[in-house]
Amino acid sequence: MDVYEAVTSRRAVRGFTDRPVPRQVLERVLSAAAWAPSGSNLQPWRAYVVTGGPLAELKRRAGERVVAADPWDEREYEMYPPALKSPYHERRSAFGHERYSALGIERDDWEARQRAAAANWDCFGAPAALFCYIDRDMGRPQWSDIGMYLQTVMLLLRAEGLHSCPQMAWSVYRQTVAEVLSPPDELVLFCGMSIGFEDVTVGYARTGRAPLAETVTFVEG
Repeated sequence: MDVYEAVTSRRAVRGFTDRPVPRQVLERVLSAAAWAPSGSNLQPWRAYVVTGGPLAELKRRAGERVVAADPWDEREYEMYPPALKSPYHERRSAFGHERYSALGIERDDWEARQRAAAANWDCFGAPAALFCYIDRDMGRPQWSDIGMYLQTVMLLLRAEGLHSCPQMAWSVYRQTVAEVLSPPDELVLFCGMSIGFEDVTVGYARTGRAPLAETVTFVEG
């Protein structure tokens, strides 16, 4: 698979089979992803890869919180600005409409929407998950470094025939994640990432992208 194919075939998959992901494949991916760029080579990411019994335990604890309607943990960062202006508001609304329409969920079916959201904390059935942390003393440039690292991980997973789903949703169950992973106090959970082989029986809608002219300006001589 070449780089272009990896980029264009990567998407947030929300349905995985239980086929195990070999440890050597994960090691190969993460060893190569370490070459992702970061300012002054700080490499501010701290990744935890979870499989088997520990992942099952994490899913169980998260599932118990979902069933009990336990309040979310307070996020340690702002996921979106309080008021999304155009065109970002429209893009977010279009994504929600496309995703729930693909699942056959009506706009006003709040219960079905909650069930769909709850699948996040089962990792959509994936047999492997990555949790990415950053030192709370780091600044915005280092958070952008984490984005480049995670994108590199996801593209390398595609090269291995795997799929993934990055999930900031885990930040609202960060205390449950910490119970299983025991990260140092100085780390902030940015996101989780479900990893595995796609369950092709699960329906989805491929979200579109803005026209090039809307996001890119060429300044030429």
